[in-house]
Amino acid sequence: MKKLLFVAIAFVSLSAFTVASKVWTNDDPHTQLGFTVTHLGINDISGAFTDVDITLEASKEDFSDAVFNLTAKTASIDTRVEARNNHLKSADFFDVEKYPTLTFKSTGIKKAGKDTYKIEGDLTMHGVTKKVSLKATYRGSVVNPMSSKETQGFQVTGTLKRSDFGIGEKFPEAVVSDEVRIEANAEFVQ
Repeated sequence: MKKLLFVAIAFVSLSAFTVASKVWTNDDPHTQLGFTVTHLGINDISGAFTDVDITLEASKEDFSDAVFNLTAKTASIDTRVEARNNHLKSADFFDVEKYPTLTFKSTGIKKAGKDTYKIEGDLTMHGVTKKVSLKATYRGSVVNPMSSKETQGFQVTGTLKRSDFGIGEKFPEAVVSDEVRIEANAEFVQ
């Protein structure tokens, strides 16, 4: 009986110091993974992946220990021009038949200022995984009046080189910029 009592007290004591992580998932209609490239050196063209799943796990209220995991279906690419979308889905660019998803898994987060963070992580795209550094801005928390759910907002931005991932290798910088600007806007709910 003493052993059972000791085990119960130890469990309760240890549980008091354990902070449970909360897992948040993106609200699909209010989430977008966008990108922008420069065409012919004179004009910016933007697009988005419209089928995106993101989880956010954190135990701290200020999200300073947040872990982000993102998966986007490459076939969901949308630039508002069907012919361009089809070309981007082809083997010339994303090769969606061979590489149906792109993923990002954060490996670290550091507070960079009030409501801003530097996120390090592994981006896998077109069969290549590279470490990337992104900036995250916490946009706040509200109770959504439509769903009555607590909702967290984040914006994540950064740049990458498509050449690092072997995307669009036949198309030089003069046609499509190597630098790709990324902007993800997401609302998260539990």
